[in-house]
Amino acid sequence: MNDNQLLRYARHILLDEFGIESQEKLLAARVLVIGVGGLGSPAALYLASAGVGHIILADHDTVELSNLQRQILHTDARIGLLKAESGRQTMLALNPDIVVEVRTTRMEAEDLRSEIATVDVVLDCTDNFATRHAVNKACVEHRKPLVSGAAIRFDGQISVFDPRDPEAPCYHCLFPEAEDVEALNCATTGVFAPLVGIIGSMQAAEAIKVIADVGKTLKGRLLMLDAFDMQWHSVRVKRDPACLVCASRT
Repeated sequence: MNDNQLLRYARHILLDEFGIESQEKLLAARVLVIGVGGLGSPAALYLASAGVGHIILADHDTVELSNLQRQILHTDARIGLLKAESGRQTMLALNPDIVVEVRTTRMEAEDLRSEIATVDVVLDCTDNFATRHAVNKACVEHRKPLVSGAAIRFDGQISVFDPRDPEAPCYHCLFPEAEDVEALNCATTGVFAPLVGIIGSMQAAEAIKVIADVGKTLKGRLLMLDAFDMQWHSVRVKRDPACLVCASRT
């Protein structure tokens, strides 16, 4: 690290459990953030400020006025701009020391597989089950850690699925894919603005811990937040030996 980096990341380096070695791991890391909305905004901001060296933002949507209640990467002046490009501008203004790439077309299964193969960690910040399952399959295939978050109304949840551990569950183990599942979305049911900030920030925290190999992650646990009553609940999640996605991995 150069002198500017030593100063910028000094508060990380001062942590006995973190130090220079962990910061250097962040600087060398390559992370994919899928979805640059309510969850992706705080997640991407904290990854950028913490010094994750190479971040890829994937989102094909544009900024709308109704996004600004919670999607803190974007501004009123950027309405109509692609969210990934808006996010890139904000992140580089915060930390010009990193590289931010954008993917602005809808990512199909093959796109996800090829992109996920190149990164160290994936953050799923999307809001639909089809994409979540496609991301999970690609992460299992390439043995890439997945930090998954969700938020709707006053309810949030987060977990880490790490296929590098043969005993760890995948997303499908917890939420089996089904055609009759109706996904809720913010446009029709609403969402409490700070909730996505809480969950998205935690996604960044879990991703940083995975990259730096520090602390204990949420692997094998689902952490749920009821922000209306401000209560946390944690449940253990076991691998499904008959899972259609991860059961065959060795």
